[in-house]
Amino acid sequence: MFKGIIRKADILLAGVLILIGVAASLWISQFDTSGSRVIIKTDGKVYGSYSISEDRTVTVKQGKKTNTVRIRDGEVSVTHASCHNQVCVKHKSIHTTGESIICLPNKMVVQIQGKGGDEYDAISS
Repeated sequence: MFKGIIRKADILLAGVLILIGVAASLWISQFDTSGSRVIIKTDGKVYGSYSISEDRTVTVKQGKKTNTVRIRDGEVSVTHASCHNQVCVKHKSIHTTGESIICLPNKMVVQIQGKGGDEYDAISS
């Protein structure tokens, strides 16, 4: 009834798909650029712009709300937040252009930008 469940063509197809996946991963990793600036925004307005290459700790105060942003070794993380859910504190460190950490309760956004300044994912009209 079933003479051969796996045929040579099936093995060849699996090998080709694996090669395509590896090639796509390598191609995508070529565009993984480290950012040069850390932009912190609160309530939609720029709070500060800092070099990602200079280690520093920035305390962002907005009324009774506070966040502490740490820039160290080319990576950015939020180490303290006065919000209850602490999602931004649990977020992994970021370093690549386009990455961000968002604290919704405190209306704070930390973004990584590249050397060209503002970078857009898409423009719509």
